[in-house]
Amino acid sequence: MTDAIKEYLTDGLMLPEGPVAMPDGSLIVVEVLGGRLTRIAADGTKTTVAELGGGPNGAAIGPDGRCYVCNNGGFDHMTLPGGGLLPLEAPLDTPPGSIQVVDLETGAFETLYAHSDKTPFWGPNDIVFDDAGGFWFTDFGRDRGRTRMRGGLYYAKADGSEVREVVTALDGPNGVGLSPDGTTLYVALTFEGHLISFKLAGPGIIDTSASHMPNGSSIVGRAGSGMYLDSLAVDSAGRICCASPGMGAVLVFPPEGGVPEVIAIPDFLTTNIAFGGTDGRTAYVTMGSTGQVALLDWDVPGLKLAFG
Repeated sequence: MTDAIKEYLTDGLMLPEGPVAMPDGSLIVVEVLGGRLTRIAADGTKTTVAELGGGPNGAAIGPDGRCYVCNNGGFDHMTLPGGGLLPLEAPLDTPPGSIQVVDLETGAFETLYAHSDKTPFWGPNDIVFDDAGGFWFTDFGRDRGRTRMRGGLYYAKADGSEVREVVTALDGPNGVGLSPDGTTLYVALTFEGHLISFKLAGPGIIDTSASHMPNGSSIVGRAGSGMYLDSLAVDSAGRICCASPGMGAVLVFPPEGGVPEVIAIPDFLTTNIAFGGTDGRTAYVTMGSTGQVALLDWDVPGLKLAFG
């Protein structure tokens, strides 16, 4: 593994997130502040797939070949003196978030879920499918003036028939991913800087007996001083590779737990990572403030996703 960026795929994106490497060599990303789903060709050319509105925040390919998008409802933002972008608290009149589904060929999209049976979605953030065809997603929550609406961890069916709140009252749950054998679920908590895990007893079911915590969680590792945790991907060695805003980095946590390796990224708002390329050893890193996508060589292939 190297901490050197090989090249930049493209720039000019409005807070890129949710990268998905496609079989044809292109990369799908969401633009959180642009409200759209974008395809980036291998030569860096950008094409708008769909104008989704709000704040599309995470994406994954589902069992039907469509792209499932976590939409947080939208942020405010400011332009920094150097020209970079910084997301700000959502205005009070921002609508709740949703899970949207996009046909990548036509750009047609629909809202699959807008709430659970208990609460609206304040900020759907990241998503991962399991081999059974269901998906886990995080709700980041939302600041509303002096009040913080905490989020949670959800499991849903791709056909729109069921969405369940599995773990509630998490503060800033962000990245979510599965271990190579599918029995462990990882969740990154942004503000705490903790990467936590849950042992699974089946699709959408947490084995709470595997932990001393009531919600079944265990701590895998912690970010360092000045570092937060954002979205993540897992490589074929089982390492959990988590984007880290704050200082700008990708943190690589060993699956057995412990101190992560730090790979420096020259954007304080490093938001996500995905694996692709002909051998799976290209890491695509989204750089939120500068609007770039960086390419890194990885020492092992990324983990093959259920429907990638």
